[in-house]
This record gives sequence, structure tokens and C-alpha cells, in this order.
Amino acid sequence: MAMPGDPPDGTPDGIGGGDDEFRADEYRSVVFDEDFVRAARIQEFSAQERIGGHSRAVRSRSIWSGGYAGSRTGSHGRGATQGRLLVLLIAAAFAAAVYMGLRNPYVPPVGGHAEPLSSTVVPLAPTEAVPGGRPADLYAKSPAAQYRVGAAGITLPAVRRTLHFTESQVLAALTVAKDYLVQSSLDPDVLSGSASRPVRVLLDPDQLAQFDRSMLSPSGDGRYAATGWLVRFDPGAAVMADTRVRVSGTLAALEVSPEVLEVTTDHTFVYAVRPAAGPPTAADGASLFTVRRELRLRFDREDLTARRAELASAYVMAGPQDCSADPAAGFRPLTAGAAPTTVGPAASDPYASGHPRRGAGLCGVLATPAPEQSISPAP
Repeated sequence: MAMPGDPPDGTPDGIGGGDDEFRADEYRSVVFDEDFVRAARIQEFSAQERIGGHSRAVRSRSIWSGGYAGSRTGSHGRGATQGRLLVLLIAAAFAAAVYMGLRNPYVPPVGGHAEPLSSTVVPLAPTEAVPGGRPADLYAKSPAAQYRVGAAGITLPAVRRTLHFTESQVLAALTVAKDYLVQSSLDPDVLSGSASRPVRVLLDPDQLAQFDRSMLSPSGDGRYAATGWLVRFDPGAAVMADTRVRVSGTLAALEVSPEVLEVTTDHTFVYAVRPAAGPPTAADGASLFTVRRELRLRFDREDLTARRAELASAYVMAGPQDCSADPAAGFRPLTAGAAPTTVGPAASDPYASGHPRRGAGLCGVLATPAPEQSISPAP
């Protein structure tokens, strides 16, 4: 019996027969309903549009049209809506990135070059023979009897914020200043003249050339004295007799501009030394050498971040020394039993070529204070 839709005369020879051959075909499950047609990516032009001269028979359907859907079974227009939202989100993210790049609230720190160090180093000449003895006995009889040992004598003051710097930034400046004092006044290798890097790494890069020249070719011209940067003994004159240096002094922080903090330090360092020449002296052959250092260290915001300092000025008094000695390269202590050999400083020749020694003519007298004049250690 013929099925509805079969040809009247049956299926012609050579042509596959009926529905049986299509029952397992994958296309039998496809229903060409209205949603399927609307979801198609291409659309045939109408007869009127084809008459208009279009060279192509079909056109692509954009995601912006309502007929595209992400799924054949999706509701009408859902895919187009998702596509539009995705593009809008990408555009919004790009616009936000451009806006933040143009209107970044971060303001880079104001750049500036560190000023060269200006230093003054004054030798202090004794008025009598230098006393000698054991380091502990010498300290006990001196104003340094109550001083603390080493870095413990460099104490930080109470930390308070300033108008333009936070409490943590002020603390950072004070801490770097203390580190500078420790490395430049207490490090054994620095004191012996065998090292300078522990001090160098704490300086602003703009001052490194001046520092290096001061180490290699020291001069008493107020710019290139090695002893303006650090405490260093002439290895041919004296060596340390006791590594326990006595220290006392103060630090203070002050805002000098909205971009600069300044830390002033005022410390007295007392060293026990002995002569470097000849065989080691007896245990009671040591003597004391005192260095008073007043430093001004400056910090801009970049320095605070990098934990470094700009040494602006240094005023140093050190003795006992001979007034005729040039302390620019290293201190030359007069050791136990020695007496000054000159009354005044070395003569200055105004007709001499080259740069005159800026500290020429500067020489002080080293007082011999009584023990009751001792300064109490900083709290």
C-alpha cells in the first residue's frame, strides 16, 4: 500500500526508497522551525533585494541583529544580547584603563640633585703629655666613664610626624642616620682605613663621585676630606687598642621643606688607641682619642624609599693631634707620652699654586676635663 506522499507510480528504479533509508539519518532530528531560521548566521536576500543588484545571494547576520542566537534552542535574541554586553564590557574596561593612565593620582617625587658635602675638620692639640694606661682605666678617669658602648650610645629620640611626612618616614630618616653613624664611626674596617663601602652604600648616588675622590685623593679643601665622611686613622700612626668605643650624643629630625627631612647629629666618640709602629705596646700603653662629629643629613622621598642619605655638612673636632698634621686623609693621634711639637697650625702660603687647604689655620686646644664634668649618657 502506498504511503501518503509517495509518487503515484511508486519509487523509480535507482532511487533510494522511501523513509526507511532516512530513518537513521542525523537530519531527521532537525526541525526547521522559526527559531532555527532566525538563528541562522546567514540570510538569503529577498527577491526584491536581489533585483536591486546585489552580487551575493546571501548576507551575513551580525550579532547586533536580533536574529542571531548563541544556541539553536535559545530564546530569541539572547545570543545577540550577550554579544553586545561582552563588547560593551571590553570597551568599558579599555576606557577605564586609558582614563586611569591619564589621570593617575600618583605624583612622582620631585627630582633633585644632592648638594656636595661641605666639611670642616679641626685638630685638637694637647697642652701636656698624653696620658697612657689600660683602656678600662683611661675610660674610668675620663668624661666618657658614663658613655655607652658602641651603637647603644646612639639613641633615637621620640618620633613624631611632621606636616608633610608621616611618623614612619621620620623614623626611617632617623634610622638611616643612626646606621650612617654606626658604619662611619664604629666599623673596625672603616676605622683602620681598609674599607669604605659600608659608608658608601648609604649615600645618595649624586654624592658617590665626591666620596670616591675623597677616599682616593683626600684633601683639606672642605670638599674632599676623607675624615669629613667617616672616622679613619692613619694606619702608620695608630691602631685600635680596644674595640669597645664609648659613644654619647643626640639626634633630631626637622622638616625643612615639603619634600625634605633633615636629621642633625651631635655625637662624641672616644677611642682607645696605641702606636702602630714597632712591636705591640704593653697593656698599659694605650691612650684615648676623642672625635666630636656634628653632621647634617638630608632625605628626600626617594632617599627614604631607598634608605640612603645626603650628607650635607660635617663639622669635626678630633684630638689629641699635632696642629701641623693634616687630618684630611686620616687622623694621626698623639699616643701615650707624646707632646705637641708645634705651638700653632702649619703655615699657610697664599702664593702657593693649587687649591689652598680650607682648614689651614684651624687648630684647637684639647681640654683636660675633670671626671665630674662627665656628660650623662642619652636616655
